[in-house]
Amino acid sequence: MPWFQDESESLDRKQVNSLVDRLLDEARSRKKIDFRRVLLLPPDLTRMHSGAGWITEAIYNRLPQTCDTHVIPTLGQHVPHTPEENRTMFGSIPENRIHAHDYRNGVVPVGTVPAEVMAQKSNGKVKFELPIDLNTMLMREKWDLIVNVGHVVPHEVLGFANHNKNYFIGLGGKRSLCASHIAAAYYGIENNLGRYITPLRACFNWAQEKFLGHLPDVFLQIVLARDRANQLVQTGIYVGDDLDTYLNAARASRRQNVTLFDEPIKKVIAVMQADEFRSTWVANKAIYRTRMVMADGGELLIIAPALERFGEQPEIEAIIKKYGYCGTKKVMELYQTQPDLQDFANGAAHLCNGSSEGRFTIRYAPGKLTRQQIEGVNFQYADLNETLKQYPPDRMNEGWNTTPDGEKVYFISTPSAGLWSTKSRMSDA
Repeated sequence: MPWFQDESESLDRKQVNSLVDRLLDEARSRKKIDFRRVLLLPPDLTRMHSGAGWITEAIYNRLPQTCDTHVIPTLGQHVPHTPEENRTMFGSIPENRIHAHDYRNGVVPVGTVPAEVMAQKSNGKVKFELPIDLNTMLMREKWDLIVNVGHVVPHEVLGFANHNKNYFIGLGGKRSLCASHIAAAYYGIENNLGRYITPLRACFNWAQEKFLGHLPDVFLQIVLARDRANQLVQTGIYVGDDLDTYLNAARASRRQNVTLFDEPIKKVIAVMQADEFRSTWVANKAIYRTRMVMADGGELLIIAPALERFGEQPEIEAIIKKYGYCGTKKVMELYQTQPDLQDFANGAAHLCNGSSEGRFTIRYAPGKLTRQQIEGVNFQYADLNETLKQYPPDRMNEGWNTTPDGEKVYFISTPSAGLWSTKSRMSDA
């Protein structure tokens, strides 16, 4: 059940720290535990802007010194953090207490979502089973308390991020990641974005009830929004151990993080921060979160100063370079015959989600990739230095801008923190 929540125009660190204290007090009383062994499950570096890192550090430092506390960033198949990145994200937490999730060799089988359940939850669009493999340390070791820390925000696969996504994606194995991502792609990204319970989340909810009910867990869920000074701030903390806790946070996120327009937009400029986004696997959130507002024939310009690769793993890098972002119809045709796409079905799903389906132009201004590399995967290229001169992010306002030469553009400084759509596309999905 939901334990408690706090909502405000802006929650400062002192307020959030008091909520962390309350979480630990209530965990002790509700679950009748002593803090001997505790596992913290925060997101990875790509959600650092949410404050989940320093909140995880606050939890760690408030546990008794005698507590055997461990941290597993819920990487999924993202690149593990370096020690420096761990310090940036988690501050004073010792490096030997932070464990990298290995989605290939560090998981154990937990169960299976049957094909008939998948079909029933997806209105017949998905007819294969979903194997559930999860992190070995999570499942095989004994924990007095597991704290899931995460940012609830619109998401391309699950409607909204966090809650049991921390388990089934963040700590999932290769089989789970591949099957879940391609299942979501079959249902369609624009049918997933901003929905409280997508077909895949419904399957995850089923699996959580069947296979994870014994875990002594609690969810600390963060919602962000922009304040009057246009800065991203924490506006809600939601704590509890059930689905309603997630739904409360997701409803708040939909109110605060989904921006609806009467008409589509011809040109959007999005910035993917250098300290978080180094591959198109994660930087393509700029595409996912704006695709429903883009006008046919329009242009999405993505400024990505740290972009240096396409995939988070070598096999996905090779798949993206081989096939490019060529559209859902073409990818799904290739998926039927190509062994590499079948072996890494999450890569196939990513290619679907990262295409504009020919509706609008996607133009990248990358820091470390060449024109040839960008155009080789079916994106358009823009020179980063020229782009920064023409559209300097530090001089642009969030939302509508008119450039000195009279061009009207819509600027988004943190695409991963929201969803932009026309009213009709949200209602039609």
